[in-house]
Amino acid sequence: MEQLKYFPHHEHALRLVYLCTENRHKEDSDNENSNDEEDGGDDFVVEEQQHGGKCNMCKEDIYSFHVCYYECERCEDYSLHKFCAELPLTLKNHHLHPAHDLTFVDRRWLTTYERNGCGVCKDNRTHDDGRFIGYNCSICEFYMDINCATLSQQKMVHPSHPDHQLERMMRTMISKCHACDNEHKGTFYHCPTCVWFGWIHLDCILLPTKLSIQLTTDDAFTHPHPLTLAYSFPYVDNEKQHYPRCRVCSSYFNYFSWLYKCDKCRYYAHVDCATSKKEPFMSIFLKHGLGKTFKNFQDYDHPNLLKCPFPDESHNLLTHKFSSQIKQDFLLLLANNKENDGDEMINHFGHQHPLVLFNTTTTETSLIISKSVSLLLHNPMERIQLLCDGCVKPITTVPFYKCCLQQQENNNCSFVLHTWCATMLPSEIRDHPGHPQHSSVLALVTRRIIPANIFYCGICELPCNGFSYRCRTANCDFRVDINCAFIPQEITHEAHPNHLLSLVKFPIGYGDYQCVGCAYLLRRNQLMYHCPSCNFYLHSKCALLLPKIVRHKYADRHHPLTLRYEPVENHPSEYFCDICETEFNSLRWFYHCSTTCDASMHSACAPVILQCEKAVYSLYQNSVFEFLNVKFGGSFKTGHHPHRFTFDQGISDDGGCKVCGCRLQYKMIFKCFECKFAFHHDWCASIYARRRAGI
Repeated sequence: MEQLKYFPHHEHALRLVYLCTENRHKEDSDNENSNDEEDGGDDFVVEEQQHGGKCNMCKEDIYSFHVCYYECERCEDYSLHKFCAELPLTLKNHHLHPAHDLTFVDRRWLTTYERNGCGVCKDNRTHDDGRFIGYNCSICEFYMDINCATLSQQKMVHPSHPDHQLERMMRTMISKCHACDNEHKGTFYHCPTCVWFGWIHLDCILLPTKLSIQLTTDDAFTHPHPLTLAYSFPYVDNEKQHYPRCRVCSSYFNYFSWLYKCDKCRYYAHVDCATSKKEPFMSIFLKHGLGKTFKNFQDYDHPNLLKCPFPDESHNLLTHKFSSQIKQDFLLLLANNKENDGDEMINHFGHQHPLVLFNTTTTETSLIISKSVSLLLHNPMERIQLLCDGCVKPITTVPFYKCCLQQQENNNCSFVLHTWCATMLPSEIRDHPGHPQHSSVLALVTRRIIPANIFYCGICELPCNGFSYRCRTANCDFRVDINCAFIPQEITHEAHPNHLLSLVKFPIGYGDYQCVGCAYLLRRNQLMYHCPSCNFYLHSKCALLLPKIVRHKYADRHHPLTLRYEPVENHPSEYFCDICETEFNSLRWFYHCSTTCDASMHSACAPVILQCEKAVYSLYQNSVFEFLNVKFGGSFKTGHHPHRFTFDQGISDDGGCKVCGCRLQYKMIFKCFECKFAFHHDWCASIYARRRAGI
């Protein structure tokens, strides 16, 4: 190997240093016919994954893909690229100037054509001391700097393209990088054989194959497992993973772009996002559950701020609204009952029978508990349901009001109310944010003729047969259930902590944004919660109707299920719902038991009020169970049929509708247990009644 005689460091010996072990073996195999192979073995120093510093000839960095480099045995911080140290004094038949020989030049004084820059890349690069190093042709006054002279030797084998070597582009440029799909300025590499293979920027070439995201980003966002660099995201894999989004910027992936992914769980991030190359202040724009957010409000400015999700199914908006009043009234009720030595009885305008206070402190009501199974408190672990007829939410504590005729035999009146639903609801509300069009006065509606007096709430859009507030304007059908009637203007949510979420109407034509809970596209004029600094959108029902913990008795399991906002750690396989036994998208919110059994369920398949065999998820449902606000079980009798009809949710054994013939499973139906037939509760019920009446 001919070394440069005129290079200013010929007085000291240079040794060859390998940047990684496997590269040394590769170099040894290439030179196995060399006569110096055995003699040079002691001069090799193997260094694992090290950076060689800067080359003292071309003043560019020495990277691991350069395989090896020379360094001075005596001088510190003196290194040379292998191809720079082995350059000859004369280049003959160089492919960039084959007409004449090129002579090595190293001087501080510059000729006119040397001042004009390199004849190949047009750059005018000098060293810090003013020296110009390169090759020139004295015949045609052609000058070429040292980088362009060694261009043909600056090749590398990269794992993203193992079939061919990548070559360095002739000059620095501004272009889009094939790896990260972003625009970069600087040095690019390309494959001269494969035209379809795009240009890759040097920064992406040097990306580590594994990284810890919390270290790279200074804890702006974290992930407990190391991420692996992947060189594409094929469409088939993307589809199989339900088209995941970047966990940092919440944008989709291009199938040809590089990304970082976790081998232990479904965590994906763009290379720029995982390495924080986009913006130093990117944490401001993080999406839900993707990292740390800094608190943007003071607690003393929001003393009654609702923090979602609710702890469990026993909490709801009404308990939050009347919490202070509930405690005071409960103490008064206890005092009155002790003085009167009896139960308090009221006549509620929403029910035809008197209601008696159900309080376990009295002897009489304690005996009723032991005799009447239907009056046991709501307990989903034992599949016992006790739902309030006002808010259609579970009654899990005393006191509450019940119909006093339940004590009589053969009476199926199961009317019960929370104390706040019975005594604290105002007769009207004003200035509801969901209905500013009319007089802004909504009146309380309580009376219902049959159990299936279903209406659809104007806020959560779920069917309901409980109490409601209705617009007084003629020909206006706006109606909300009593929970959504007291929907707060601001909340915080565990999925997006420390930022206030404000209740807004989604504007018309504002882009294709999705609810982070159910991943459905937002519709115009929908009420939802929004964080303006993060473009975080959340349906009101996803925020308010999904408790943090639900308890579910399924397959003899008694474990609490926790609401999850992202895929579970250490869970690389597919997610299957334990109830409907279908695969689901883990990027949507779901319930999971992370303590014992690793059971997972759709959030709509883990209902808090019904047995699991009736609660089956549908692809067209949102994250909330469709009949969450419907109380089944009431019965009524008409003059057109000899038996009583029961309001129920259809199951597979119910077969088809008696009127239209369509399947009754998963629908609201009227069922006659004596005649063993059923029909849909809405139009089919009306048609059946008219047929029986001969109309």
